[in-house]
Amino acid sequence: MLDAILAPEWESRYYSFNARWGEGEMMASMRDGLGNQWFAVFSSAGMALHGLALESPMFRQGRPWPGIFDQLPSEFRASLLNEPAFDSSHSTFCIWRLASGGGWRRGAIEFPSGDDPDGSEALLELLAGRPDQYVRFASEYYEVDVNDEDVAAIYGHAKLDPDLLERLNPDVSLESLADDMAEIGYPGPDFTDS
Repeated sequence: MLDAILAPEWESRYYSFNARWGEGEMMASMRDGLGNQWFAVFSSAGMALHGLALESPMFRQGRPWPGIFDQLPSEFRASLLNEPAFDSSHSTFCIWRLASGGGWRRGAIEFPSGDDPDGSEALLELLAGRPDQYVRFASEYYEVDVNDEDVAAIYGHAKLDPDLLERLNPDVSLESLADDMAEIGYPGPDFTDS
């Protein structure tokens, strides 16, 4: 929702989310405009995510590193690997978590030496849910100053109001964000009352 507020044009957004991606599925993505990206699918089976970090030692043009997808549960294969919108042919990492239990998993991979060899740490860092991280990101990527409290309000799914929007981006309105809020599944005002 923060990216929708800060970048009203979808093509300019770094992060996106679609609460109605497919039947019983939601989708999140990150695209930095330089080729680095990740795609995540959420369903009743759990969550799976794969991504590409171009500068990582595990990047191999058109050939994912051995083992990345080998143990990906069948529940995620069609929606994550066969979806045309998610190019997995260059992926450097894949993680998943089944709703039925267990923690985060990945395939049996022989990693090259070095810190963050698959690039996942750098690309997924913002998912830790710390508002200060997003404040730093927005300053660098969107070149805007937002404060921790406003970001924390959005992280907490606070109902959007004109004052909060004015502080985040005075060029957007509740009405202009209505379609985005519906796609994202973000709680918003009931426009039928106005």
